[in-house]
Amino acid sequence: MAAKPDFTEKDAVHDGGLAPFNASDDVPAYDAPKAAAFEQYDGGAPLGFWTRMGCTPESFKRRTIADEANQLNQTLKPRHLHMIAIGGSIGAGLFVGSGSALNRAGPGGILLDYGIIGIMIFNVVYALGELAVMYPVSGGFYTYSTRFIDPSWGFAMGWNYVFQWAIVLPLELVVAGITISYWQVDVNVGVWITMFLVIIIAINVFGVLGYGEEEFWSSCLKLAAIIIFMIIGVICVCGGGPSDGQFSSYHGARFFYDPGAFANGFKGVCAVFVSAAFAFSGTELVGLAAAEAMDPVKALPGAIKQVFWRITLFYILSLLFVGLMVRHDDDQLLGNNPLIDVTASPFVIAAKNAGLEGFDHFLNVVIMVSVISIGNSGVYGGSRTLTALAEQGYAPKLFAYVDRAGRPLWSTLIIIACGLLAYINISSSGPEIFDWLLALSGLAALFTWGSICLAHIRFRKAWAYHGHTLDEIPFHAIFGVYGSWLGLGMVILVLIAQFYVAVWPLGGGVNDAEGFFKAYLALPVVMLFWICGYFWKKTGWLRTHQIDVDTGRREIDWPRIHAHRARLSAMPAWRRALHVVF
Repeated sequence: MAAKPDFTEKDAVHDGGLAPFNASDDVPAYDAPKAAAFEQYDGGAPLGFWTRMGCTPESFKRRTIADEANQLNQTLKPRHLHMIAIGGSIGAGLFVGSGSALNRAGPGGILLDYGIIGIMIFNVVYALGELAVMYPVSGGFYTYSTRFIDPSWGFAMGWNYVFQWAIVLPLELVVAGITISYWQVDVNVGVWITMFLVIIIAINVFGVLGYGEEEFWSSCLKLAAIIIFMIIGVICVCGGGPSDGQFSSYHGARFFYDPGAFANGFKGVCAVFVSAAFAFSGTELVGLAAAEAMDPVKALPGAIKQVFWRITLFYILSLLFVGLMVRHDDDQLLGNNPLIDVTASPFVIAAKNAGLEGFDHFLNVVIMVSVISIGNSGVYGGSRTLTALAEQGYAPKLFAYVDRAGRPLWSTLIIIACGLLAYINISSSGPEIFDWLLALSGLAALFTWGSICLAHIRFRKAWAYHGHTLDEIPFHAIFGVYGSWLGLGMVILVLIAQFYVAVWPLGGGVNDAEGFFKAYLALPVVMLFWICGYFWKKTGWLRTHQIDVDTGRREIDWPRIHAHRARLSAMPAWRRALHVVF
């Protein structure tokens, strides 16, 4: 029988995990393999492989390690974080929802919208990266709102994020089911919804490792498909397409001139901001996943840098080719419901217009995998946030339960149960109900992103107030506090733009109450959560002197960081420049 790892009752929280204090050491050192080994023991008996993987009855028992800060497994590797950052949130919002965005705003309009949201999310993720490296807490950005802004607002943001993912999951299941109908399979969509829900349940049996592996491989497929699409796009636009397609001769940017770069003018641009935000939803999950990474100080900064390339290459460039290959007034973009009907995907339409035999089917497979991936991300993000809410006393304690496989068991089950809402799409009133569900989640991501920027601003102010310097922060947001102010300002402008089209929608006239709340329901819901949080906790806006910047702060291995910085400074200028963006 293997010997039990050398841990005692004095084991302490350190670097987001367990660190042994040894009498001969001045500073406790974090030993990840040793900590992981300790987590696999119970009363001196090692837990079996399948128990650690969550596949035995024993794995469902409560984890008993006295680690209040983070009882979740820290098994995500750098490759998992990198792929979660670069491809994790690419799903129906880009592949399907961009079709209705193109129809409403035109090819120039969607580039402008997605570019603005891209600049916003770039600053959001860097702010989140700085906070996550400093404070490794499961539940991530919700806890930062509680700690640096206002506990009542943190309560609202936590529940807002849980509701966002609880609603996105059934939406993605419906899209996944409808992708099958592209092949004209005469089977009720409910059968496919059931199959995809079972797949998501199976992935979550393996906990965070199942999530990480699924995200890694699905992201590889998504990115490969987008790269292939862009290569084909270049060939087609230059006139190298099949002779029976629309691109057998030089095509260029003619769709930017006829029917035009912008549809519906300024109002069309304003109308697409929420669609763009929905497409970027989930980008912030890399900060949430960092709490379950093996070495977030090393892996997270590199993963954060990948966000720039995802925004530039896999959103902006792919949508540029979509605008070059699909007319914004193409009737196919309307579909039965442009948010969930894959026949309205501009990527699929472009492949059909080009006469690429079979490529539209390949893209449909990619869309199906993508939406399953986002559904799985919804279970991950929603369950971790709900568990953090329970640990803070903002949700029933039942949801704080973490089992021996490192899964927040009851939180995961309740989010998966929300996936059953997908079956309402089978009824005749299903699309109408889904419109209201989307109204709840449409603006949710914007509130989350704005809160991250504000939390970073408040953190920097409190950090200086308590006598600390920026040299004590190992990873800096690339534009500092100014980037967070820019991100916060852009969130506010987008909310104003959405209010404008909620009152005066496309088509003219003034919206009725139903139309307005379908476009802006998330705001009163968030305000309701904020009021409930205030009356529950009786706390308000935190003053700078009330913000604690030391408790729970990560112990930084400064000798290693200084050695890395010395190696970096000795590199040629071109190597240092590459390090900034990779």
